[in-house]
Amino acid sequence: MKVAVTGSTGQLGTDVVQVFRESGRVEVVPLSHEQVEIGSLDSVRSALAACKADAVINSAAFHQVDKCEEDPDQAFRINALGAWNVARVCAELGAYCVYISTDYVFDGAKQAPYDEYDPPMPLSIYGVSKLSGEYLTRSASPKSLVARIASVFGKSGARGKGGNFIEAILKKARTGEALKVVNDTPMTPTYTMDAARALLEIVHKRPSGTLHVTNQPACTWFEFAKKALDLCGLTVECAPVTSDAFPSKVRRPGYSALSGKRLAEAIGKPMRPWAEALRAYLVEKGHLPS
Repeated sequence: MKVAVTGSTGQLGTDVVQVFRESGRVEVVPLSHEQVEIGSLDSVRSALAACKADAVINSAAFHQVDKCEEDPDQAFRINALGAWNVARVCAELGAYCVYISTDYVFDGAKQAPYDEYDPPMPLSIYGVSKLSGEYLTRSASPKSLVARIASVFGKSGARGKGGNFIEAILKKARTGEALKVVNDTPMTPTYTMDAARALLEIVHKRPSGTLHVTNQPACTWFEFAKKALDLCGLTVECAPVTSDAFPSKVRRPGYSALSGKRLAEAIGKPMRPWAEALRAYLVEKGHLPS
C-alpha cells in the first residue's frame, strides 16, 4: 500500500511519515507545502496523480488560531477548500482520504468528553474552517474518514508556533521562572507518535465517519504541565490559574476533551494514557533517560 501525507513537515505529519516508514507495512510519499499547494486543485491533482497513492493522510492546515481570525480567507482556503481539493482528487483516484481535524469544532458547553456523535458548534474562525473541511471531505470522497486530534505535542513542534506547550514549560522552568498555567479548560493531549500509530491502523482497516484520535483521559493544562515538571524533577513554582488570566481575541472551547471509545473499537485498542505518552515524549526529546 502506498500512502501520501500532505503537511509532511508539520508536527503530526513528521511523525506520520516516520511511523509509516518504519512500520514496513506501507510505502510513504511525503508531500510538503513546497511540493503541493492544497489550496490549488491543479496542484493537488498533479501531486496525487503522480504518486498513485492508495490512501492520503491530509494533515496540511492553517492552525495558528490567532492568525485565522485575522485572515479568514486564508483559513478557509487551506482548511476548507484545501480539504475539498484533496478529497475530490482522492475520489477521482479511488484513494482512501483521512482528513485531520480538531477539538475546536466544539464549543465546550457539554462539560464532558465529546464523542463523535455530538453536534459541532465552533466558536472561532479556525474551528469553523476545520468543520467546513470535515463536511467538504465527506461530501467529496465516499471513502473518507475525519480524524480529530487535540492539544498536540510532538518532537518537531508546531510550525509557526516555535515548538509546543511542553517545551515552553520546561524552558521557563529551567530558568527558574515561576509558572502560571490554566486549570479550568479540560482537554485530551495528543502525542503525535501515538496518533501516527493509530493512523497506521486506520489506513489498513479503513473505517468511515469520524474518529477522535487522542490520548486519554481528560486533564487540564495545569495537570499536564505539573506532570511534565514532576517527571523531569523540576521544582519551580507552578500556580493554577483560570483562563481569564490569559486574555485572547479568539474564543476557545472551555471544555474540549474528546472521548476515545470509538477509536478503540475501530482499531482494536485504545491509545495509551497521556501520562505514559508524556513520559515517552520526554525520553524521545532527551529530557529523560531511556
